[in-house]
Amino acid sequence: MELLRDSIPMVSLAAAAAALYARMASSHLRPGLPRLVALLPLFPFPAAAPLALTSSVIVRATAAFFLAWLCAFKLALLAAGRGPLDPALPVLPFLITALLPVKLRGAAGAAALTKASKPVSLVSCAAKVAVIAAILSIYPYNSRLHPYARRAVYGVHIYCFLDLFFPCIAAAAGALGMETEPQFDRPYLASSLRDFWGRRWNLMVSAILRPSVYDPVRARAGSPAGVLATFLVSGLMHEGMVYYLSLRRPDGGMTAFFLLHGACCVAEGWCARRWAARGWPSPPRAVATVLVAVFVAGTSFWLFFPPLCKDGGEEKLLEEWAAVAAFFLDAGRKINGIVRSTD
Repeated sequence: MELLRDSIPMVSLAAAAAALYARMASSHLRPGLPRLVALLPLFPFPAAAPLALTSSVIVRATAAFFLAWLCAFKLALLAAGRGPLDPALPVLPFLITALLPVKLRGAAGAAALTKASKPVSLVSCAAKVAVIAAILSIYPYNSRLHPYARRAVYGVHIYCFLDLFFPCIAAAAGALGMETEPQFDRPYLASSLRDFWGRRWNLMVSAILRPSVYDPVRARAGSPAGVLATFLVSGLMHEGMVYYLSLRRPDGGMTAFFLLHGACCVAEGWCARRWAARGWPSPPRAVATVLVAVFVAGTSFWLFFPPLCKDGGEEKLLEEWAAVAAFFLDAGRKINGIVRSTD
């Protein structure tokens, strides 16, 4: 009943219909202005659709990430004849690529259906489920933790949740015969900020921002400007995610966080080139990895998490995760009762 009240089925059907229209229109129009004009009526939908999901902050934020961010950028790239969407894709791969955070490997068309995705590691999934379960058991005592300790727990929770959720989506696509690219590549092993953001963390976002922001700006103003523009856009989109989470006006903290990291990536690249030119040895990878982790954690505690936690946002999210934990505990008890009754 909650799902029906929350309009999830209607939003899903409307999103699928919009994606089918985008495929049909783009298959008959060349990239550029004609295709853009045909797709323009669709752009308000991804921004407005998550607001129909009123009963759950987590569901609304997830839908906003899928639709208001990724899907909107994919439509813009489709209008230009770039990006992961291609009207030559069969209907089901097109829908999955448009509406979910996945990117199919290889070229469009039949190549997207030739191989199954790499199997999801059951050990890795089990470990992340165990970590999330442990974190959920900590949340009732959250008020006793130091604020930085709480935010460290939130960071681990976000990573484990995303790196469990996205592979499950990829596994579902793989079951339908589609090979997808990975979303994360062990970000805790990053040896630089550029390595963390460009090659390890949330690779779907990187794959969208690179052709839509970085490449055009770099071609006109150089690589440093492209990096800063990419991080600025990412910060603004994260401000949007804060709005969908809290339904309040963002305060700029997310933009500051990503601009800081963008500036540090530019400075890091400059220093790395000068370091190499002088023939100095690189720092040990273990040391670099620790420094990256400390910097990402410290700046997250300072700028990333406060916008999510203020004005009751932290309490609301904890309430929902407590409800998720209670749901799975109740389901586990019911399954256990059924198993015992059949013995």
